Amino acid sequence: MNWNDEKVSKLKELWGKGNTASQIAEIIGGISRNAVIGKAHRLNLSAKIKTRTATSNQNFENSVEENNNKTKRSRKSKFKSLIIEKDFEPENPKQLEELDESSCKWPIGHPDEKSFYFCGRSSLKDFSYCKLHLLYAYQPKGKKEEVTEKEEVSEFIEKKIQSA
Repeated sequence: MNWNDEKVSKLKELWGKGNTASQIAEIIGGISRNAVIGKAHRLNLSAKIKTRTATSNQNFENSVEENNNKTKRSRKSKFKSLIIEKDFEPENPKQLEELDESSCKWPIGHPDEKSFYFCGRSSLKDFSYCKLHLLYAYQPKGKKEEVTEKEEVSEFIEKKIQSA
């Protein structure tokens, strides 16, 4: 296949308009899609057009990034807005059958023991736990820590407030 000046100028024109290699090959006639791609590459025209997959992948990556940023912001803001009080309401021990939507569902003890119960304090809106147990349940990413039973609750709460 010979490229003459007329075909090269037509290639440049159509490539600049954003036509695909298949469309250009069909319009010019007598050449294959691969011949168009090869000539465009030799003429350094390839940088002027983006393929459909490249643009759709870029849009997908941008949307994934935006979604990740939104979830990070909303997760942090939920816990930063949580105001910790030093005086928590007293525990209201409840059995499984006694729990309702507004009860803290934090288990106390082991389910096999007779003394097993649930916290029963008032839970926060959209959460299953009260303020105190929400602090135990929430672990910031990368800052998980082991809590020993010897550690006092007030020290634990102070650490959680600082890390939130």
